[in-house]
Amino acid sequence: MPKSSNEPATDTQTANARGASARPSSSLIDPATLMRIKNLQVRARVVVTGFLKGIHRSPYHGFSVEFSEYREYSVGDDPRYLDWRLYAKSDRYYIKRFEDETNRRCYLIVDNSRSMGYGTLGYSKAEYTRTTAATLAYFLNTQRDAVGLLTFENTITDYLPARHRPGHMRRIMAILAREPQGKATNLTDPLDQIAATVQKRGLVVLLSDLLAPAEPLKARLGYLRSRGHEVVVLRILDPAEVNFSFESAALFRDAESGRDLYVDPAESRASYLKKFAAHNAAIAQTCLDLGVDYELVTTDRPLELVLFDLLRARARRGRSTNRRAASGRGGVV
Repeated sequence: MPKSSNEPATDTQTANARGASARPSSSLIDPATLMRIKNLQVRARVVVTGFLKGIHRSPYHGFSVEFSEYREYSVGDDPRYLDWRLYAKSDRYYIKRFEDETNRRCYLIVDNSRSMGYGTLGYSKAEYTRTTAATLAYFLNTQRDAVGLLTFENTITDYLPARHRPGHMRRIMAILAREPQGKATNLTDPLDQIAATVQKRGLVVLLSDLLAPAEPLKARLGYLRSRGHEVVVLRILDPAEVNFSFESAALFRDAESGRDLYVDPAESRASYLKKFAAHNAAIAQTCLDLGVDYELVTTDRPLELVLFDLLRARARRGRSTNRRAASGRGGVV
């Protein structure tokens, strides 16, 4: 698929509708308003605080507890560690987690290629992506999980091992605050480095517009999954990229190659949307085949819903793993 600064992304109706009924829209923070906050860590704290308040007001009350100090009881767990007070409140069985269960490792892999600088909403994909990464890092840090960061463009630019210690979150925020300077997207090197470096199982979250060939993703994501890592792919795109909502003929410039291309939307829209759909379907199918969670996120989507969808997907995967283990099948889901 050609790599244009104006190039779209996937199915916007699915992305915008998913989770919309989870909480009233009036309780969500508009991304344009959020981006006016200059300090990245303050943005992240605002989103996480609103998210946790929304969870406690929603029908999913009790859902967030699965990601901190407790997990649901499954066959084979020691009943001595059941929390009966929590059972009285929720009518569900929860087991208190041990320290080594609670402290997990998460690596955020963030695309800083030049195409991420595109945006039609008053802020770029890069601004939205680093805010998403900062929000995930802040949330995981509050859960006492170790968070690492790798940023990339045509080469790897920054790498921080997963840590949970004073000052580490400040270093993550400082790296995320930098403007993207790269050119072409190279997805293979960062995934290879994570696979080679991270020995213990953890959560790997890739945040990128994925404006690159889909085929190289298959081998790299497959290798991460074979090492026991849980993998999430967040494809982040501007709504105009998804819908190709351009009306007048104009000169488009490829953000990464600098090449100019004259485009008449009336003649190009159908072809573009067809190629885009095929490219996105290839990525989605690759992730499905490998057991990788895949989400298309447009930059007008409130960050609380992005966080909610991610954790809900992990909750579903965790319950599936427990059922498989209880039935004796086990294995990587």
